[in-house]
Amino acid sequence: MSTKSFASAADLEEKKVSFTQLSEHAWAYTAEGDPNTGIVIGDDAVLVADTQATPAMAADVIRRIREVTDKPIKYVVLTHYHAVRVLGASAYQPQQILASQDTYDLIVERGEQDKASEIGRFPRLFRNVETVPAGLTWPTMTFTGKMTLWLGKLEVQLLQLGRGHTKGDTVVWLPGEKTLLSGDLVEFDATPYAGDAYFQDWPQTLDNVAALRPRALVPGRGAALVGEEQVAAGLAGTRAFISDVWASVQAGVAAGKDLNAVYKETYARLKPTYGHWVIFDHCMPFDVTRCYDEATQHRDPRIWTAERDRQMWETLEG
Repeated sequence: MSTKSFASAADLEEKKVSFTQLSEHAWAYTAEGDPNTGIVIGDDAVLVADTQATPAMAADVIRRIREVTDKPIKYVVLTHYHAVRVLGASAYQPQQILASQDTYDLIVERGEQDKASEIGRFPRLFRNVETVPAGLTWPTMTFTGKMTLWLGKLEVQLLQLGRGHTKGDTVVWLPGEKTLLSGDLVEFDATPYAGDAYFQDWPQTLDNVAALRPRALVPGRGAALVGEEQVAAGLAGTRAFISDVWASVQAGVAAGKDLNAVYKETYARLKPTYGHWVIFDHCMPFDVTRCYDEATQHRDPRIWTAERDRQMWETLEG
């Protein structure tokens, strides 16, 4: 019996990269729904948030940075632990790799399995995967709750505003220019991947982001958001998607339905509203499976392995 291959395995189209300045010190490297990188150019150093998936891909980010500054890239921030966000880190040769302690703990617990799982799911996103050094990307410094960096006189805050996309989610906040690098806590016209998510926490975490009143925001995927109206739209869209998946799954669980039935119902219910978002077909099986887990017996996300990926896909899409 042939099974439908991962939606992402057929996803081969190259994306057009944009490199745009959002505020005095912040820049966005975006690629039409592929993972974004946020850049802060301070007085004496550069900070990069989320590295791209391989050193070869990170080289393009570095090339863009070098078009606007020759300051050293001193800091790399991992907004969370996913391979597609961290495996390019070595290319920047940073003095420090910063992450929340929760993110560090997730790398210890499931970094290897996640790396194998993600590379198997998304071959195009790991261009020149052979350039990734052996082993995992390890933070050199961790924090809990809040950490402040000073790039000369520029204040940069690393904040944990709550669990959402993962338990370790970190945002980079420039309070002086109200600019936020959100990682995958916020997406824009791109489907949130929620395989490691906390559905019941995520909406409140987005409210905590909104309370900062950002005027510009680099989402994890999708176009950079400039102006309070665009930022609000990005937050609202992400929040609605997460809430809609949770409501649909919870209703199915309450009715005693199994994962398969709940998946088909939830997919049908959400497709008219969100089906045009990037990687909708790819994310939905993972999102609904995790949501079903959370609504039944797994408060914390189970580890995705390449084997579990395949089983899940065959169960839901086979």
